[in-house]
Amino acid sequence: METRMYPSGESSYLGPHELYFKNLSKQTKKLMEKNGNNRKLRVCVATCNRADYSKLAPIMFGIKTEPEFFELDVVVLGSHLIDDYGNTYRMIEQDDFDINTRLHTIVRGEDEAAMVESVGLALVKLPDVLNRLKPDIMIVHGDRFDALALATSAALMNIRILHIEGGEVSGTIDDSIRHAITKLAHYHVCCTRSAEQHLISMCEDHDRILLAGCPSYDKLLSAKNKDYMSIIRMWLGDDVKSKDYIVALQHPVTTDIKHSIKMFELTLDALISFNKRTLVLFPNIDAGSKEMVRVMRKKGIEHHPNFRAVKHVPFDQFIQLVAHAGCMIGNSSCGVREVGAFGTPVINLGTRQIGRETGENVLHVRDADTQDKILQALHLQFGKQYPCSKIYGDGNAVPRILKFLKSIDLQEPLQKKFCFPPVKENISQDIDHILETLSALAVDLGGTNLRVAIVSMKGEIVKKYTQFNPKTYEERINLILQMCVEAAAEAVKLNCRILGVGISTGGRVNPREGIVLHSTKLIQEWNSVDLRTPLSDTLHLPVWVDNDGNCAALAERKFGQGKGLENFVTLITGTGIGGGIIHQHELIHGSSFCAAELGHLVVSLNGPDCSCGSHGCIEAYASGMALQREAKKLHDEDLLLVEGMSVPKDEAVGALHLIQAAKLGNAKAQSILRTAGTALGLGVVNILHTMNPSLVILSGVLASHYIHIVKDVIRQQALSSVQDVDVVVSDLVDPALLGAASMVLDYTTRRIY
Repeated sequence: METRMYPSGESSYLGPHELYFKNLSKQTKKLMEKNGNNRKLRVCVATCNRADYSKLAPIMFGIKTEPEFFELDVVVLGSHLIDDYGNTYRMIEQDDFDINTRLHTIVRGEDEAAMVESVGLALVKLPDVLNRLKPDIMIVHGDRFDALALATSAALMNIRILHIEGGEVSGTIDDSIRHAITKLAHYHVCCTRSAEQHLISMCEDHDRILLAGCPSYDKLLSAKNKDYMSIIRMWLGDDVKSKDYIVALQHPVTTDIKHSIKMFELTLDALISFNKRTLVLFPNIDAGSKEMVRVMRKKGIEHHPNFRAVKHVPFDQFIQLVAHAGCMIGNSSCGVREVGAFGTPVINLGTRQIGRETGENVLHVRDADTQDKILQALHLQFGKQYPCSKIYGDGNAVPRILKFLKSIDLQEPLQKKFCFPPVKENISQDIDHILETLSALAVDLGGTNLRVAIVSMKGEIVKKYTQFNPKTYEERINLILQMCVEAAAEAVKLNCRILGVGISTGGRVNPREGIVLHSTKLIQEWNSVDLRTPLSDTLHLPVWVDNDGNCAALAERKFGQGKGLENFVTLITGTGIGGGIIHQHELIHGSSFCAAELGHLVVSLNGPDCSCGSHGCIEAYASGMALQREAKKLHDEDLLLVEGMSVPKDEAVGALHLIQAAKLGNAKAQSILRTAGTALGLGVVNILHTMNPSLVILSGVLASHYIHIVKDVIRQQALSSVQDVDVVVSDLVDPALLGAASMVLDYTTRRIY
């Protein structure tokens, strides 16, 4: 079958969401019967150019697959119908849509006056079309001057307007046009939480805003498994390899045309010097585009052996080209929005997208005023691979939008209502008045178990999955991927929106690269392991990785007793001994990512051997492994069990048996626990003298058994100036999972060059 965004008959999302659509159809039919409204909703989709069609096409395919609910009318205008811009209306016909009306609305000239005249021409022609079609609702996308004409016509003719991608902030005149359309529109579909908040701040009705994500992401997130090499060869030549070419797409900035033309000239000079095969797309039809084309021809780009200059690339093929490019450069919104789905490096030039939310793959060159600066940015970015970003969507936008359309009550008054300040605290709601819960996937790699959880912004563990941790790398990484994929699918059913994946693991971790450098002996085959790349590639989500002790500290900072404190230390007492240090509200990693290895503080020069190769460490005394070792010695000498105790033959003797014996009065067990607690207490005294934190938090299964001994040691051994520092037992049930989740939930990034 031909692969499209949403092919006729069976759309790409109907497989995974078939049950959703069946249930939704039943609910909607009941709603229509209740309202006495069995009429189909007549939807007019108007598309002006290649860019907005890539966002509107998934919605159009979705509408087409539900003829029992919708009638679709397609209106084509703007640069779609101009030969110099590729006659892109043909791709609409190739997608098997019937074009009801073609309107030639562009006045050539490619300057400011031509843009104004084009809006006027569209306003003259549109009333006849809308009178003939009589749509119930018109879908308008984005921020183009053509879209402003569409929204103005529909509003004045009392036709309801659904605006896609309102509330966003970029640059140039586009911002003003986008916000003007927002004020004309009756319903809003936005892509990001920030855009949603902007719409609310603009006094739009909360109940008429849907946070759906970008419709194009429904296509993007399933696009990378195709035969992309044939597409690369077709557009760039047979000798070009994946990740070894550049895609360039730069448009004029209508509020500073002269500077944008100069910047385009510098960009082309830098690309020529960089000497990589480059696909250059012609600019859009905004004022200044004619001059930019002249610059291309002056520099001989169309005939240069390293360049391929094209007017249009079909969207299906374009996303394959940017997904496998070594870099994308320019000022197109595609670079800061869609390309993030693949982790492709992007260089964003100038101010045209200055307010856009971006992933860490985007390097901004705000003042692109020299060739050297652009060239340096190319050297910094080319060939890198970043985590895939889902800032603008999770691949489920179209089902949400169709559900939103079905909820529109045509009996409601047409007049808009504005929600003037003060703005309510609650944010916009989904159709069923149920907020999708912002959540993280948290992974905890322990010595025994592998756990994955869906964790909400408030620290609630919505659902948890547990499996035994396999012994080999291959089995372990496959199990992690399998559990995360299952959890991500379950999150959709639980109404949770997954923002990213956080991983807590034992050993030394480079959190910048997402690599486990050296693991503990408890986790085998786990050295020099890149965890970020396979998870990011599979889930299309950003991924963070850190040591389990650091994660425990992060959990306390966000959800526990460290919340709001500037300086505190967390000590984990479990199978091993670990910890995390928060200093001036930030986690300390150290120069070689070895900070907070608190279990290996030496408290005795002649102490027992430690797993690290030294001896006398806290872990050699107070860890679960150390207590198990001492329990086995007592048991082998028949000195462990006391009255009221028994150990089944098939059960290994462990730390809990030692604790039980101590509670039942076993003097030797009590002595061992006292020694272990004293060693831990001496370690805490060293921490107090070194870090001088305002709080020490003991975490883990053994913490409650040590707390009183630790406090006694502090009273006896610590300087008077630190004896008032409080030592408490953590009240968090799953600090490793919560800490892993907090890396995701707290993360924001802005990269400025």
